[in-house]
Amino acid sequence: MTVLDQVRGLIERLSPDPICDDCISDKLGLSVRQHANHKTRELAGTRGFERRKDVCAICGGTKLVICRKANP
Repeated sequence: MTVLDQVRGLIERLSPDPICDDCISDKLGLSVRQHANHKTRELAGTRGFERRKDVCAICGGTKLVICRKANP
């Protein structure tokens, strides 16, 4: 399973709650936060993924987060 697959899976499991790159790194045990940042930027705008400034559902910080938009 690739890092992209792991990041996508975590975001989908939390859907529709948003998660920040720092929490993605922590939850997946990524050695470098930039791995999460690169993958979330790659996912943003594709297949219902949205990246925006909001409150992270995990740490509660207001920062850049990603989520999968709930189906209407």
